[in-house]
Amino acid sequence: MNNGNLYWKGLRRSDPDRPRPLADAVLRLIWQHRSVSRADIARLAGLSRSTVSEIVNEILPMGIVAEGGEGPSQGGRRPIVLEFRDDACAILGVEIGATHVTVVLTDLRGRVLVHITREHPVRNDPHGTRRLIEALCRECLASPTAADRPLVGIGVAVPCPLDPSHPDRLSEIVIPAWGGRLGLEDLSRRLAAPLMVDNDANLGALAEHWWGVGRGVDDLAYIKVATGIGSGHVIGGEIYRGATGTAGEIGHISIDPKGKRCICGLQGCLATLAGSQALVDRALELGAEFPGSSLAGPDITVRDIENAALAGDPLALRVATETTEHLGRAVAGMMNLMNPSLVIVGGDLARLGDLLLGPLREHVRNRTLVSSLAAAEIRISELGPLSVAIGAATLVLKTALDDSRLFPPVAVPLRDGVSPA
Repeated sequence: MNNGNLYWKGLRRSDPDRPRPLADAVLRLIWQHRSVSRADIARLAGLSRSTVSEIVNEILPMGIVAEGGEGPSQGGRRPIVLEFRDDACAILGVEIGATHVTVVLTDLRGRVLVHITREHPVRNDPHGTRRLIEALCRECLASPTAADRPLVGIGVAVPCPLDPSHPDRLSEIVIPAWGGRLGLEDLSRRLAAPLMVDNDANLGALAEHWWGVGRGVDDLAYIKVATGIGSGHVIGGEIYRGATGTAGEIGHISIDPKGKRCICGLQGCLATLAGSQALVDRALELGAEFPGSSLAGPDITVRDIENAALAGDPLALRVATETTEHLGRAVAGMMNLMNPSLVIVGGDLARLGDLLLGPLREHVRNRTLVSSLAAAEIRISELGPLSVAIGAATLVLKTALDDSRLFPPVAVPLRDGVSPA
């Protein structure tokens, strides 16, 4: 186990018990700076130049760092710059949604090389979903963009809370057909790569913190509004999961104690009022009041409601307005409790942009303490529908940068036509 996430060891680790904290710290420093000299590493890390040279000589054969050109001189010989090879390896990120599977392949800088999304009845078809995940992973790896890069690992986002002490178990309340198990061990074995898993909202928060609107923000919340509603929290720069992994289950805050029964067993949860099915049900319920609406008919979807709202349809706008009021109650309570400096909204409804943000900010403003509101900003995700899958890949990257033994062997690049010794 590693950092509370499912993590199969024994893949490529010739000496798994040998600690290498200095090598990991230096490698991460090179990744952060992209290109840096040995002298600068010594200065930034507070190490002697001889120690840095020894560590760099250990890192270079890995193939993910290469000696580049000459850097600026501070007097004397110009130093050789060390460059992190973002394209040396690839990472798979998988989002398992309630009704879809998304797979991305990224490089070591979070850039998406290829992505595929397929609709699928995930909640009720675990075996078919597992087959689909493997097929999409292989399709990404076979893409010309992948260029046969070695695979670091597979990150998987699941639509339910995970207990850090039992991260291979899924909630039988949220997705009962899965029998409490993820069941992707064979995928890890067949692709010869470790697999890590976390909750989808947690990984959306991680993606936004590393690559999106939350870059540089150490205390933020990410709200995913989809079939269910969840929130992921970054506190002090790290994902906060809670004692049993249920931190952030904002969708199961009771908004209306006399409301509909939720799958969790409670009544009037936020998910029953602002989740995807709730929006569809509400649009159908209100349909008779808006005979001219484009949402006429029994087969509407959340995407239809979003499109209609963006086009100014009064029924869709009514549904969106009610939804932001429900969200506002929950978000305001979360802000009063957690006091994040940034709240990021992702998932299906994020497409509405200012139609969502304007009313949501107003509802939150009316329900939060002045001090917590003054410190916080509410924004839409920059990463769009790929944010959670990107976060799943980022989980692998973060783990590898913390423990560089996870990186697979990579061909060492030639320099001046000669392979390094």
